[in-house]
Amino acid sequence: MNYKNMSFLALSTIFGFLTVQAQDDNIRAINDSTQSTILHSTEKQIQSIFQQLDSIKFVYAGEKNVDDVIFDIEDVHYVRRLNALQREIALNYNAHVRNYIDLYSTKRYQSHLTKMMGLSQYYFPIFEKALSDIGVPTELKYLAIVESALNPHAVSRVGATGPWQFMHGTAKGYDLTMNNYIDERKDPYASSYAAARYMKEAYTEFGDWLLAIASYNCGKGAVKRAIARCGKFNPNYWEVSPFLPRETRNYVPAFIAMNYMFGYAEMHQIKAPDQLPLNLFTETIMVDKFVALTELAKALDIPYERLKEHNPAYKRPVINGSTEAPKRLVIPIEGAFKTADLYAALQTSSTVDGKEVPAATDDVREARATRTSSSYHAVRKGETLDRIASANGVTVQDLKSWNSLSTATIRPGQRLLVKSAGVSPKLAQKTSTAKSSRYVMYTVRKGDTLSAIANAYKGATVRQIKADNGIRGTLLKPGTKLKINKG
Repeated sequence: MNYKNMSFLALSTIFGFLTVQAQDDNIRAINDSTQSTILHSTEKQIQSIFQQLDSIKFVYAGEKNVDDVIFDIEDVHYVRRLNALQREIALNYNAHVRNYIDLYSTKRYQSHLTKMMGLSQYYFPIFEKALSDIGVPTELKYLAIVESALNPHAVSRVGATGPWQFMHGTAKGYDLTMNNYIDERKDPYASSYAAARYMKEAYTEFGDWLLAIASYNCGKGAVKRAIARCGKFNPNYWEVSPFLPRETRNYVPAFIAMNYMFGYAEMHQIKAPDQLPLNLFTETIMVDKFVALTELAKALDIPYERLKEHNPAYKRPVINGSTEAPKRLVIPIEGAFKTADLYAALQTSSTVDGKEVPAATDDVREARATRTSSSYHAVRKGETLDRIASANGVTVQDLKSWNSLSTATIRPGQRLLVKSAGVSPKLAQKTSTAKSSRYVMYTVRKGDTLSAIANAYKGATVRQIKADNGIRGTLLKPGTKLKINKG
């Protein structure tokens, strides 16, 4: 190799080294610049969140002294996580929401949320389909946890029932059936569609999902009054919140916190148990006759209680289906049952009395507003709740509600409270002074109905009899005195 070539090679090597060094310097400069940009952006985002947190101190009226509310970097994490979860419903963050997240994050709540995670595997797909079909956000499913802890048999202190906690009157307004055979407030399918319809109507009326959720707890009327007291045009939930009942002011933050806990369950060591409480694999069929659930359980070769768990709406071990109104049967798939046996069981009509009696209201607030006469029945050997209810012109659900019974089991010697709608003293006083040519007093006999009594007196109507005697439902107790307007 001559001197010229050696010089060229040396220069090439030096140039290559300088080029690589320059590239490294450029990459380092770019990395430093990028890192600086990311850090600046992150710091700016954190500062923005802190400003947001400071501003919402004043939004939540429960903070009487906002200077005592101090947010830290943990709150920034909460906000960022909620923002990542947020879809259609605003998952706002404030001190009240933080309190619920802190509460739900405690060890004593861990077992509860673990149970909810297990139940949600079964119930959430049912809820999501109903919510999606009606066209409302599927994250509303978390309300059912706040409402009932996913217990279809949950009954509140005022009579709200089922996973979505429907009151009797509201349930009737959304076409849920309640009679001596079934309470569709406990049906996860039917009640979910009813809840979805309510939410859609409430959002259409208020234009704010959190206000719609608030109305589900305290009623649309209470939300309207709170908006009026707020004095602002088109306010959001947090502006209306100070004027809502205390329970509702807790209800909405609890809903937001529950969204957070399920969204970040693994972070809080919450997961579904290995043994799930309900079968995830099910078949659903519609039954168009009265069929015994006990016979169906035998045909399916599963315990009756297991079948009942998947069909919580039925009050008796009977499906009261008909051609006009077929009823849903949910079958848990546990093994290879014989289709022929199931078909045979479905074709065998139950021999029980098929008369359907509308359930009386179990709204405790209505019961308090209505004057009632009460008596006690001493249970005799061999008596059942069904027999006692029939003898007193009430329903089994009434007896269970009045006596705080969770099951239909009773024992000889047990005293049961039995209520009946009576004639109020004021009406009785008016009756005594009424002209005899216009009114007569009628004593209800066993088997009487309002329509039969009205038909017996020319000019009388069921509506008039109910109005004159302060009757809300249609059930009559033998011995009750009725004032009849003869017209």
